[in-house]
Amino acid sequence: MARPNTFGRDRGLQTRMVFTLFLLGLVYAVLVGVLFAAGAGAIIIAVVAGGLFLIQFFTSDKLALLSMGARVVGPGDSNQARRLHAIIERLCIQANIPKPRIAIAQTPMPNAFAVGRSPKTATVCATTAILELLDDGELEGVLGHELTHVQNRDVIVMTLASFFASIAAFITQVGFWFGGAFDDNNNGPGAIVVILVSAVVYVISWLLLQALSRYREFAADRGSAILTGRPSALIAALYKIEGTMQRIPQRDLRAASGEMAAFYIMPPKAKQTVSTLFSTHPPLEARVARLQRLEAQLQGTAR
Repeated sequence: MARPNTFGRDRGLQTRMVFTLFLLGLVYAVLVGVLFAAGAGAIIIAVVAGGLFLIQFFTSDKLALLSMGARVVGPGDSNQARRLHAIIERLCIQANIPKPRIAIAQTPMPNAFAVGRSPKTATVCATTAILELLDDGELEGVLGHELTHVQNRDVIVMTLASFFASIAAFITQVGFWFGGAFDDNNNGPGAIVVILVSAVVYVISWLLLQALSRYREFAADRGSAILTGRPSALIAALYKIEGTMQRIPQRDLRAASGEMAAFYIMPPKAKQTVSTLFSTHPPLEARVARLQRLEAQLQGTAR
């Protein structure tokens, strides 16, 4: 089927990523200024926090796979690994991108995600449950979605944004427990000011992160649909995943939430968050509507 040759980086997403990082830079400039004014104790805490989270930043892909109990697999390791390698290799040839490492996580939650700081260091992971749930066409749609994340390099921006939010959260928590560490400069702001500023910075960073996360899911859906030429297959996959999620106990879904939630193709929740403002993913209905419009466009191009 003929389709537009537009697979690649999403310009709208690129603009939003730059804008998000710019805003994060502004709010963190304020936080750094307050910390310097607070004195040496606050600066030391900030440096320690930055060092700890830099380590996390550069090992984020390994930590993500470890948290899921995932292991990197070769095409000969199992039938599931062979199937996964074959589909991803075919999509990478079509997209003209390097083939990422491939991992499988043994879990009853049907999901997939991509990690890595660049296309050359990327890993795409699928769970055993999603491999059992989807047919080849549907799985192709899901993997195309993850490869679009790799192509757009949004994984590294999301990791960086969450890194900033984590630092602000850490400083806020330290302020609550060891407020005196911020009071060594009598002429500067006290612990309360530092806690308030770092808390506000955390909230702003978190909201920016959620907004970027929602848009990148739309962009990845679009990239997958263009790459495979079958938006309907991705729609079917999303419905199947959501249906299965609703049958998984809430406690198991909560255990799968956390920092990894933003990286899954579907959030580990049986029900959509009341307000999309606080959600890592757009509502399923909105994703399906966009994919259906894109399918109509692709069918019109094919005529």
